[in-house]
Amino acid sequence: MSGIMLAVLGGKKAAAGPPTSVDYLVVAGGGGGGSTLGGGGGAGGYRTSASFSVTAGTGYTVTVGGGGAGSSSAAAKGTIGSASVFSTISSAGGGGGGSNTTQAGANGGSGGGAGGSGSLDPGGNGNIPSTSPSQGNNGGSSLAANPYSAGGGGGANPITGIGATGVSGQSGAGGAGTASSITGSSVTYAGGGGGSYTSFGAAAGAGGAGGGGQGATATNGTAGTDNLGGGGGGGATGGTGGKGGDGVVIIAYPDTFAAPSSISGLTYDQPTRSGYRVYRFTAGTGTITW
Repeated sequence: MSGIMLAVLGGKKAAAGPPTSVDYLVVAGGGGGGSTLGGGGGAGGYRTSASFSVTAGTGYTVTVGGGGAGSSSAAAKGTIGSASVFSTISSAGGGGGGSNTTQAGANGGSGGGAGGSGSLDPGGNGNIPSTSPSQGNNGGSSLAANPYSAGGGGGANPITGIGATGVSGQSGAGGAGTASSITGSSVTYAGGGGGSYTSFGAAAGAGGAGGGGQGATATNGTAGTDNLGGGGGGGATGGTGGKGGDGVVIIAYPDTFAAPSSISGLTYDQPTRSGYRVYRFTAGTGTITW
């Protein structure tokens, strides 16, 4: 008889053997926002697939990348976020936002926005290193004149994820993230951070949907949301950029297959999704084995 026969015990299907493939979502840590007319941090790289082959008895590495620190100096960009990993799948950390004297945003899963400096400076490049489909987008550039508007960090959305460029009177908003229903509910991940307010009158940029931090309207940028991988908001004059949000790794597969034989070194929970086993890893480096 071909296929796997499921015994019925007490009205419930008994679990078969280990799965042969799983769905995954791997989101890296977001980049930190820049300081002093700071650009928004780029979102962590976003990678997902509905069919990743697994083998019973093999330990698969899982790493949850942390968000990068925001810059506290006009002479330094925000820190690039850390990569998140599931087995051979790696999502790159978001690029840090530029600051007033380190203007360009940094490259990453999504690029950081440029710092406001009165010159035309580029946002960081997204999808670095290159993946297909793309894991993220470019950050926004700055305005080449007063009021020194900063760029927004890039986000993961393939259509609306490019960080907004600073324009007269308005720093760039963070690029939008992308929604996933892998947990059973639609959640948007990997939004870019907004560029900061400036003392010359440019309004701060909003954080991108998916956990991007708000650019500062006073001093310090807002942090990106943890376990959504959002970029941190840029800091205003003399302020610190927001920290990038920590990333997440999520694995799901039908509940007709057995639970993992071991999970080690990782912090996780199990969201409820009808008909599926779901494991959401929110911190640590370790392994999952079936």
